[in-house]
Amino acid sequence: MFRPKVLLLCAATAVSTLFAGCNTVSDMVTSNIPDNHHGRVRIVVRVREQEAVLYKGKSEVAESRISTGREGHHTPVGHFSVQAKDADHRSSLYGNYVDNYGRVVVANVDVRKRSKPSGTHFVGASMPYFLQILPGYGLHAGYLPGYPASHGCVRMPYWKARQFFNAAHVGTPVTIVD
Repeated sequence: MFRPKVLLLCAATAVSTLFAGCNTVSDMVTSNIPDNHHGRVRIVVRVREQEAVLYKGKSEVAESRISTGREGHHTPVGHFSVQAKDADHRSSLYGNYVDNYGRVVVANVDVRKRSKPSGTHFVGASMPYFLQILPGYGLHAGYLPGYPASHGCVRMPYWKARQFFNAAHVGTPVTIVD
């Protein structure tokens, strides 16, 4: 029969072995692209399947569930490349009007359709780990309701967006298929 101290020691050893070689848990999650895969990094987005796949050479090294553009805000299909990367990107079109104390006065606005109320300023929606493929379009971390719901961007879970962001560089090919 195991004693609590022995059990605790076994658990600590297992955890330290699991995290060996990683400085943090986030390093483990985001740096898990195996070094034995060679070739160029590329991204394929499948709109119908609501998934994105990261390839290194011919090997699939990561995949993610996604949320693409909803009706009236379709995600563009075709062959693109990463034009810019911004880890702390904010939308210039969609967000909230907030007062000087940071309180939301008008939520979920499109600045082209709703003018700014007096005494407020615009704060763009956060789009962490943004990989721009066209002006106004990209892949980034965001809400995933399980169906197309974005304004045209490809939303991914936070950790997957970070993984794709870290693997991609300006010029990385991105193919979006229906």
